[in-house]
Amino acid sequence: MRVVILSGGSGKRLWPLSNGSRSKVFLRLLQDNYGKEESMIQRIRRQLEAAGLLGSAVIVTHASQTDSIQNHIGDRIPLLSEPHKRGTFHAVALATAYFHNSLNLHDDELIAVIPADMYAEQSFFHLLQQLPRALKESGAELGLIGCQPRSPSSQYGYIVPGKAFTKAPYTPISCFVEKPEESRAAALIARQALWNCGVFAFRLGFLVAALKERELPLDAGSLLARYPLLPVRSIDEEIAEQTRQAIVLPYDGMWNDLGSWPQLTAQLDSSQIGPGRVSQSSGGSFLVNELHCPVHLIDVPDVIVAASPDGILVASLSNADAIKQQLPEGDALPWYEEKRWGDVRTLDVVKAAGGMESWTRKVRMQPGTSTSYHVHARRRKIWTVLSGSGLFIRNGRERKAVPGTVLDIPCGTKHGMCSDTGMEWMEVQLGEQLTEDDTLRISMTCGS
Repeated sequence: MRVVILSGGSGKRLWPLSNGSRSKVFLRLLQDNYGKEESMIQRIRRQLEAAGLLGSAVIVTHASQTDSIQNHIGDRIPLLSEPHKRGTFHAVALATAYFHNSLNLHDDELIAVIPADMYAEQSFFHLLQQLPRALKESGAELGLIGCQPRSPSSQYGYIVPGKAFTKAPYTPISCFVEKPEESRAAALIARQALWNCGVFAFRLGFLVAALKERELPLDAGSLLARYPLLPVRSIDEEIAEQTRQAIVLPYDGMWNDLGSWPQLTAQLDSSQIGPGRVSQSSGGSFLVNELHCPVHLIDVPDVIVAASPDGILVASLSNADAIKQQLPEGDALPWYEEKRWGDVRTLDVVKAAGGMESWTRKVRMQPGTSTSYHVHARRRKIWTVLSGSGLFIRNGRERKAVPGTVLDIPCGTKHGMCSDTGMEWMEVQLGEQLTEDDTLRISMTCGS
């Protein structure tokens, strides 16, 4: 069985946390509860390895998260990078195209899709291993895992089972209900409904047929080229809700979806992360502050205040997920990015008349690290080194970079930096319609 790990689906629900800050919050959470300093993606990696599934796993994520993920888990798991966020269906479609065309897997190969932000015991992964047998015995096209609800909640989707098979560990699915009001959730639980864990299992040929039906390319490169024009679609609406022959395996262990503020804060043992203070009169409130300046909460109970370079969210904890409807579709400029070699913080964005844009950013590199060796087709970059030293490579030629060095990188120039002592520099990008997808990586290390 092949495993597809979907990373980044909760971006809007946990806005405005950057990838780096989100990892730190998860690390704090895991350290508090288990004494282990690991991020969520590291935990998933460890649990897959313990279940003997790591060697068959692949990660699908947005391009802005690739460096952060590699910084946490290295390059042992193949990583497929999406240039735009187009929903879980197209993320799974990308993995399907990779399995079908790049790896030439047989149509009968079993594929299991899991979210990176779930928080479960190892027994959950033991149940995951039972999905192939359940699909074979039942003859179903789609298999899911559903968690036994602990209380009525409007934060989860529900799987409503049909008539149970005699003595079978799985049940046919009658229908899906997406995040109902708590009163309806209670009625669904009375009908033995389960929380949808976001796990889907199917034969590779099943998704290949779905791609053909939607006239989507069956090779990853062609599909990536179509990404700018693709709509945002979830696998729930495109596949699960349209499939009649589907089964669910019930799970009765510890499981949480940490992809939203109510679920995440329910696991924290402190009401404050980052500088500032939550007053006693602000009972039930949480502060997650990535900024350097302190934030104080006084007489504001039951709210979430999350602050980062990408923005500040102030919302009632019960309705924080409404941010999904407030933010526009598409890809927003990340004001802070965690890289495998350091981090980048955007300081200023200017869009001048005539279409010319400029980004001003501060770049930091860790000692002994290297950026990729890459090229941009639509932007010119100017780097001014502030501190540290390194080796700059431009079109195969090396140059020592020290404080005061100014490096001009025109469009179409192959370039990269290797840091000796750790470095900082100011970066100005100039061009029309600057976008993060204007990067062609030649190699993961500079100069090669």
